[in-house]
Amino acid sequence: MIEENLDGAFKKIAELVNNRIDLLLPKNEQFTESKLIEAMRYSALSPGKRIRPFLTVAAAAIFKIDPEDSIDIATAIEFIHVYSLIHDDLPAMDDDDYRRGQPSCHKKFNEATAILAGDSLLTYAFQILSDPQTNPDPHIRCELINIISKSIGFNGMAGGQMMDLESTGDKSLTPEIIARLHRLKTGEMFMASVEAGAIIGKTQPVMRQHLVRYAHDIGLAFQIKDDILDHTGQSTQKIGIDQFEHKRTQDETSIVNILGMTKAKEQLELLHDQAVLHLKPFGSKANLLKQLAEFIVIRDR
Repeated sequence: MIEENLDGAFKKIAELVNNRIDLLLPKNEQFTESKLIEAMRYSALSPGKRIRPFLTVAAAAIFKIDPEDSIDIATAIEFIHVYSLIHDDLPAMDDDDYRRGQPSCHKKFNEATAILAGDSLLTYAFQILSDPQTNPDPHIRCELINIISKSIGFNGMAGGQMMDLESTGDKSLTPEIIARLHRLKTGEMFMASVEAGAIIGKTQPVMRQHLVRYAHDIGLAFQIKDDILDHTGQSTQKIGIDQFEHKRTQDETSIVNILGMTKAKEQLELLHDQAVLHLKPFGSKANLLKQLAEFIVIRDR
């Protein structure tokens, strides 16, 4: 079982994910002629609270799925997230020298190794998702692959990243465009993470949609709060949980810049209220997800 308080649950799920990563990725000494495994382990085992796996495990727990039965799916999702961070840090993308408090993968090794490490983590994730040991039901495995692949492709994370790159210097971005950018780049994978928990819980589509809408709202709420903290001089690099979004380098994508501080705070509260409302059908079973929504609004760094 997982803890009923948010901090304890974060720690427990992060520990489970880290243990699975350590087991799933072979030790580098088994591949003495290659730095690939070392680079994969370096990035995947870097410090982080594992927010996307948290969403999967916490959502599955609503339907009485033990964390041990959802952790491989959650770990596969974390592999996909790490792949995106490795590639996002490359010189051709955000060109970031640091990630999670340590040199980014291409700085620790080199660009070619970083690209291959990201590619390998991505493909390994789908190997895990398709493995009968992950879930014995082939229909569930296919559905997981379907919704997760959609969330990270051209209609998801990759598409959002392209929009972000193209936004450089664009002063005409509207609130609607900014919201779509963040939904694709970040929100789609959050939605897939909670939906994965609902899928393995074999719940009804209408209940799945409540969780998907919750994830949509907390994803945008987190981004707004992040922008508010940026504008007040507080760094997101000090946040006590894994960042919901890749590092942004273009101020043009700041929601506060578009809406202004007052309206941004109003939108933050509205999204929080909507997110909590989506959890109402689950009652106390969704307390962890409710605590997460509340934390997003009140955090001060």
